Amino acid sequence: QVQLVESGGGLVQGGGSLRLSCAASGRTFRSYAMGWFRQAPGKEREFVAAISWSGGTYYADSVKGRFTISRDNAKNTVYLQMNSLKPEDTAVYYCAAGIIYTEGLGQSSHYDYWGQGTQVTVSS
Repeated sequence: QVQLVESGGGLVQGGGSLRLSCAASGRTFRSYAMGWFRQAPGKEREFVAAISWSGGTYYADSVKGRFTISRDNAKNTVYLQMNSLKPEDTAVYYCAAGIIYTEGLGQSSHYDYWGQGTQVTVSS
């Protein structure tokens, strides 16, 4: 089992940066793929980024080149570095984990564990 807790959200001006962290508990952490999803009010939850158990990274087109996902297995922590933030990035960001093949990393239904989310607000 895995428990996830996100942190690092907040209010930032357009063009600014934030770094989200996802602390995971559970000794099987290294075996899981990790993903970040986000959900804005009135919108469906959408894929943002994912990192496989081997370290391969994947991004939604909307954030590619601006966001970077990474993981530190020694610290049981996943990060999402967000640069050049835009108002449309405003959402609750969720960390997720699961045993997932590469082709399923962008689909929320493939993830077994979810954090409670952290709010990111980008002002114009």
